[in-house]
Amino acid sequence: MRKLVSLLSFICFLACSEKISVSDLNHISGYWEIKEVKFPDGESKEYDVNMTIDYFEYNNKIGFRKKVQPRFDGTYNTSNDAESFQIIERDGFFWMRYQNDLSSWEEQITEITKTNMVLKNKEGLSYHYRRFVPINAKK
Repeated sequence: MRKLVSLLSFICFLACSEKISVSDLNHISGYWEIKEVKFPDGESKEYDVNMTIDYFEYNNKIGFRKKVQPRFDGTYNTSNDAESFQIIERDGFFWMRYQNDLSSWEEQITEITKTNMVLKNKEGLSYHYRRFVPINAKK
C-alpha cells in the first residue's frame, strides 16, 4: 500500500509540474545573472554580486551565449567570444546543445519565465538565473 501511495504521489508531482512550451523559449534572449548554483548533493552556493553576467540571444531554435561585464553607465564590456547553441527537444524536455572545435555539451532547461531561468548540466549542477536589471548611475 505504501508503494502505491508513493507511486501515485510521484505521478501527481510529474503531472502537476509545469511543462516548458516552445513559446516559453522566447524568454531566453537577454541578460541573465546567476543567483544560485545547486549541487547534486543538495548543497548550494548563492551569488549576491556578479562581476560578469550572461547574455543570451535566441531565435528559432538557435542562438549564442556570451559573458559581459556591466558598467555603471548602463553599457557592457564584452568580447567577441560567444558560444553558439541550438535548442533540441528530447523526451519532452528542451536542451541547449553547445558545440565548438574543442568540445560539446548540453544543458537541460528546467525552468524559463520572464524573470527566472534554470539550466541543469549532465553533472547534475543546476544554475539558477534571474533577469539582470542594469545599473545606470549616469543621470
